[in-house]
Amino acid sequence: MKTENSAIVPAAPVLSASELVAAGPHTAASPAAAAAAPHGSPSAGLAFGLLGVLAFSFTLPLTRVAVSQLDPLFVGAGRAVLAGLLAIGVLAVLRQRVPHGVQWLRLAVVGAGVIAGFPILTSFALQSVPAAHGAVVIGLLPAATAVVAVLRARERPSVRFWLASGLGVAAVVGFVALSNGGLHGLAPADLLLVAAVALAAIGYGEGALLSRELGSWQTICWALIVALPVMVPLMLLGLGSGWPEADAPAWLAFAYLAGVSMFLGFFAWYRGLAIGPIARVSQIQLVQPVLTIVWATLLLGEHLDLIVLVGALAVILCAATAVRARIR
Repeated sequence: MKTENSAIVPAAPVLSASELVAAGPHTAASPAAAAAAPHGSPSAGLAFGLLGVLAFSFTLPLTRVAVSQLDPLFVGAGRAVLAGLLAIGVLAVLRQRVPHGVQWLRLAVVGAGVIAGFPILTSFALQSVPAAHGAVVIGLLPAATAVVAVLRARERPSVRFWLASGLGVAAVVGFVALSNGGLHGLAPADLLLVAAVALAAIGYGEGALLSRELGSWQTICWALIVALPVMVPLMLLGLGSGWPEADAPAWLAFAYLAGVSMFLGFFAWYRGLAIGPIARVSQIQLVQPVLTIVWATLLLGEHLDLIVLVGALAVILCAATAVRARIR
């Protein structure tokens, strides 16, 4: 597909503020950023994105398994600590270039969104709502990530895009209202899930741009390390009076959340977003609610009712319309 006929025009790699100052106003990209930016066709970006989504689709059901016996703060923070230790080992062995200047602040933004905010908030939310319910609310994430891409990567969506995204938000609000007997019955867990979506979208967008400078897997590794000084005390706080007692399924679920949801899944996801365009690849997450509902049914025996199915379908249709809308 030629660029001029594409629905989305790929954005050039975005430089950090320090690189822009050093390079001057007429420089499009620094050599370091150009070297780190992944090359690939749009289909390759979608393929990496789909692999990441497949890894993430197990996150909500397995979080529900883990928090059934483990403290949610321990689950949310502990998975980041374990993934951070893995990141230290990988970076030490492969001797990657160390971030500099404002890149550290941007890595902290990534950490606040996808390492601290999303895991901890969803861990608390899934103590009181089924994974299938959470999956439909998380269906807002593709549209939210596209909005971040618009603001951060300067992509320009059409009116059709904003209309479809707005309808997607309305579909989620309607689903939550029907599930809780009206908006007056809005559960605190729903607010936690919406906040988790907002933080994850910011982390995805900023991480995608950093992946064009540092590399995809390098970005999540450095972000995990930046987050360790905060996540270690939170994990210890979650331990409370001692080491928790849990059965093998709970610990296996926790291991998956740390090793795959928090670590390996981001290798593929950030590479797909970095190849981009971000707005298009982010919409691969449209299939995540459906996959999550399937896993929740198979693994947890959750009941699939009509409201969940209709809510998931409405969110997916609205987001699918948004991704097909023209973005310049």
